[in-house]
Amino acid sequence: MVLRKASEIGNPGKFGGMEVNMKRFIAALIFLTGPLMVSHPIFAHHSPAEYDVAKVVSVKGTVTSFEWTNPHAYIYLDVKDDKGDVEKWTAELGSLGMLARATWRKDTVKPGDQITAFGNRAKDGRTVLRLEKIVFPNGQELSARVL
Repeated sequence: MVLRKASEIGNPGKFGGMEVNMKRFIAALIFLTGPLMVSHPIFAHHSPAEYDVAKVVSVKGTVTSFEWTNPHAYIYLDVKDDKGDVEKWTAELGSLGMLARATWRKDTVKPGDQITAFGNRAKDGRTVLRLEKIVFPNGQELSARVL
């Protein structure tokens, strides 16, 4: 009877050998990185902390653009200040799915439309609103929130 080493006869030993260890490594890598890939949208989304949610302000202006895009839609406005100078304002809305449930569509507002926008202004003084609702000149109101 000839005695040979386990590696010579194809017995990889107690840890499974190189091929089995590589499979275990790949499985562990997938197991550990999978949750990070799935949770990425959670980390990417921001809170309303940058806005003064305790106070609602209004601005009346002319729509220059309406971006119907994810993750947020945006309305861009030209607003005249007290001196008659034009300020560029941005109103940030929610996701398209949320807006659709609130009866918004990609053509709800168009460049040239006159609207009054109500929302929470950025705490740092930028001319940016977290939009609550808009009001058209005919009095029609459209909420930016699903109740």
